[in-house]
Amino acid sequence: MMSDLNKLTIAEARDALKKGDVTSVELTEACIGAIDAAGALNAFVHKTPEIALERAKAADARLKGGEEAPAMCGIPVGIKDLFCTQGVESQAASGILEGFKPEYESTVSQNLIDAGAVMLGKLNMDEFAMGSSNETSVYGNAVNPWKVDDRQLTPGGSSGGSASAVAADLCLAATGTDTGGSIRQPAALTGITGIKPTYGRCSRWGIIAFASSLDQAGPMTKNVRDAAIMLEAMCSHDPKDSTSADIPVPNFEAMLTGDIKGKVIGIPKEYRMDGMPEEVEKLWADGTAMLKDAGAKIIDITLPHTKYALPAYYVIAPAEASSNLARYDGVRYGHRASLSKGEGINDMYEKTRAEGFGHEVQRRVMVGTYVLSAGFYDAYYNRARRVRALIKRDFDEAFDQGVDAILTPATPGPAFGLGEMSEADPVEMYLQDVFTVTVNLAGLPGISVPAGLDKQGLPLGLQLIGRPWEEGDLLNVAYALEGAAGFVSKPEKWW
Repeated sequence: MMSDLNKLTIAEARDALKKGDVTSVELTEACIGAIDAAGALNAFVHKTPEIALERAKAADARLKGGEEAPAMCGIPVGIKDLFCTQGVESQAASGILEGFKPEYESTVSQNLIDAGAVMLGKLNMDEFAMGSSNETSVYGNAVNPWKVDDRQLTPGGSSGGSASAVAADLCLAATGTDTGGSIRQPAALTGITGIKPTYGRCSRWGIIAFASSLDQAGPMTKNVRDAAIMLEAMCSHDPKDSTSADIPVPNFEAMLTGDIKGKVIGIPKEYRMDGMPEEVEKLWADGTAMLKDAGAKIIDITLPHTKYALPAYYVIAPAEASSNLARYDGVRYGHRASLSKGEGINDMYEKTRAEGFGHEVQRRVMVGTYVLSAGFYDAYYNRARRVRALIKRDFDEAFDQGVDAILTPATPGPAFGLGEMSEADPVEMYLQDVFTVTVNLAGLPGISVPAGLDKQGLPLGLQLIGRPWEEGDLLNVAYALEGAAGFVSKPEKWW
């Protein structure tokens, strides 16, 4: 048992800690051992064992003290490299932030510290969260622990390191961020659970920004119960983030009854894509049948503006990125290019950005700058904003019909091999997010639940989309789906 402590869920570890059957130090040491042995996955990019053990000791003291400790107290977790963590490298997997150690802590990671969680280190990701395969990282690719042949598979992106680490039991859970599917797609490709809460539920303060109107942090966990426990700890109202909602955070775990009788589940016809793999289609049909068997009412719905979601997203997200990433100029922090004699400040900006940003980031900054430029602003950016409003309205109308949650596939297919898409048109990669971006554009909560394996034996996920601020209700529908799907598969250890 002792050696397998890293395989526990948050709920199991919490109960064992409270009973005194295990200490946080033992849990943490089991995870540190698993991390050290998993170099082949390249999931952890900045390890912090000293900080981890110090926090584990403090958590053990807190658990022994008389007061009731929070549910996350003593739980070892990984933090995506996008979250600023005081005194620890926070690079957003980019060369431009090399050596950057913030003097402050992001609100989400601070909330986890306050709850007594233990940080094991920082996790790999796509550079500035731009990518769907973890192949744009300055640290190199993160690798999916699932393997069916001699290929290395993608863990998805941008939260690829987080997904890989949770699926391989290197930590009990991890933080991720989701701008267009970056929690839900990697969760689906690695057989774990990932939830993106309603926009404004989790503070964005101290998270390195990609697209400010779309980014949201969320937990990546081994099951739905754990997602509920960790989400509650991560969320809060934060005066430091003007988009943070001042509404109470409920006890999400208490809402997991598994009873969904009378709930109305919408099935959007627009998500039936040409060329969709049979297995994805079948999984979706099976998931629908499971929810029906659990007592939910299934109705067909229409979300007519879905087909415009990807183009709108890939105008809005790069536009916001080009503005957010303008601060990386080599003046105040991070990488600075060396200059030749006679070169001035403009040369320094140009050189620094050329050296510090990878190709995908450069591509998106250029696209963003283009769509915001004087002659194109109305043609692209404003039009995309109007489309976004229509997409949100589609969802509002579905919810007004009494729909409680919407069931869709999470990804177009299972994990693909690393490098297989490198020669492809970038748009092919962007199509990975076809089922997830609408949720960000509309600011809604969405969760990916592992629901089956494809014929090769790779995990596939289903996505549930909920009403704004109703994460508890969404988690409960996900909990019923998880129970019915009975997904318990784990990758076989090869690393």
